[in-house]
Amino acid sequence: MATKSGVGLFHAAIVYPTRKDLSEITKKILSMHYPITGAADHGVSEAIYLDDPDGNGIELYWNKPKEQWPRKADGSIKMYTDSLDLQDLLDLA
Repeated sequence: MATKSGVGLFHAAIVYPTRKDLSEITKKILSMHYPITGAADHGVSEAIYLDDPDGNGIELYWNKPKEQWPRKADGSIKMYTDSLDLQDLLDLA
């Protein structure tokens, strides 16, 4: 697999208003057998990653409600990258 490098856009991101909306588009993409390159829970959001036909990265995500965002002891946001439970997401569609 080639490593992406160089100056320019890392990826484009599309935000969906609800988790259900993200679930529905993910299910549609999978039903078309389009490859997903990743799925992550960032604490503040959940994201699906794929590449367009030209190899440009695309992120599809939704922001969790702010009251659910994890916080550090000082009150700042504690973002992270964990695996997303894809089946749990798909069960909403």
